[in-house]
Amino acid sequence: MAPEASSAVMEETATEETAVEEATREEEFPPLLTLTPVALREVKQILKEQEMSADTVLRVKVVGGGCAGFQYHMGLEEEAGPNDEVMHIDGVTIAVDEFSAQYIDGVTVDFVESIAGRGFTFDNPQAKSTCGCGSSFNA
Repeated sequence: MAPEASSAVMEETATEETAVEEATREEEFPPLLTLTPVALREVKQILKEQEMSADTVLRVKVVGGGCAGFQYHMGLEEEAGPNDEVMHIDGVTIAVDEFSAQYIDGVTVDFVESIAGRGFTFDNPQAKSTCGCGSSFNA
């Protein structure tokens, strides 16, 4: 086998091994949260409308407040913090701080439009209770 062919085979094998490692890591450690296709489409639309750079990070966090104890907060930032859990979902970078990660683990973010309004919703399997309007929770 020619040296160039041998090198190409080695690179291909290394690439396959890296892909397997990454897939295994993702299976062992699923992302903290999930965005539905509708929520993902809305985030991308907001990024486009606000002419944000490709490096913009969607910050998802939990803050104290609301009638049930905690509230969800989402915003756009230039970069993730050094201690953030960072996820990449279909071209969108999402950052979650250490404090919020314990409350967001397993959350599904959706986007709904109805006669009552439109906005992001959070389905949190860890929430022990939520307030009547659904904007805060207790864990």
